[in-house]
Amino acid sequence: MKRSISNPYFIFGLLALLWGLTFLFNKIAGVVVSPIQIVMVRVVMGFLPVFAFALSRKVLRWEHIRHLHHFVVMSLLAATVYYYAFATGISLLPSSTAGMLSGAIPLFSFVAAAIFLRSEPINIRSVSGLLIGFSGVILIARPWDSAITSSDLNGGLCITFGSCCVGLSFVYTRKFISPLGISPIALCTYQLGLASITLLIMGDYDGISMIFTDWKAAGSLFIGLGLMGTGVAFMCYYHLVGILGAIKTASVTYIPPVIGLLTGGLILGETISISDIVATAAILSGTLLMQSSRNAAANSESPSTRAPSDGGTTAQHPCKQT
Repeated sequence: MKRSISNPYFIFGLLALLWGLTFLFNKIAGVVVSPIQIVMVRVVMGFLPVFAFALSRKVLRWEHIRHLHHFVVMSLLAATVYYYAFATGISLLPSSTAGMLSGAIPLFSFVAAAIFLRSEPINIRSVSGLLIGFSGVILIARPWDSAITSSDLNGGLCITFGSCCVGLSFVYTRKFISPLGISPIALCTYQLGLASITLLIMGDYDGISMIFTDWKAAGSLFIGLGLMGTGVAFMCYYHLVGILGAIKTASVTYIPPVIGLLTGGLILGETISISDIVATAAILSGTLLMQSSRNAAANSESPSTRAPSDGGTTAQHPCKQT
């Protein structure tokens, strides 16, 4: 009994660590290769174990091809564009700053669901959480600071755009993907497979072999980002969903921004100010406040009128990697 309880939470911690370290690995690999090359290798390396896992579960079906247009959209929103925006942002910003800004992903998913699905509770608690969360994003970006360079602003915009893409992908999943009843393992395989094809066709191969001249960069890219941060992280995620449920598993997304902040400061020696810590706390507090508004709204409904639980916006995503 003790083992069955402790094992899921060990995997929970491993998943949070893998996603949190992606900011560090992106920064190390970015010294040698370009953002598009990072994304290309990451997606392909992440696809291989996921594809093998899907084959072992026998969840891939030829009849799924009729939904190809949905898989293409998801491959762009939640893989190709999302990863490229983050890789570009991390190349322009300190990894700690990028990690902090990534904490805004649940904020964007909330806004997207409220606008397009009208499924989020709009009340004082949720609006307050949203304002607190985005105040943290603004505090990190500091657009009023004359010391902020165009590179900093562009990097912040890239991370913000990537976060917005993920938020939209959650909405797209709930509206078009979830009703299909396809296994999440299969969905993620199609998503990463299509993203791999897109990136291999459109990718930049000029100088990519330079990655092998730096073992730290090569290890960060192939093992840290690809195999572990994408492939293994995915399998951990769905193992947890099956044991802990979607809502508890979704809470793992609150931890990577903190790990990104710590690794940037402690390992890369990036400067972390008190305002950075306050901003990160504001983003996470705002996210938790919004989540509590969901729980309060769900609990206030009577059993006869309550809709079936879908685990919240974040938990619905078929293939979410930071």
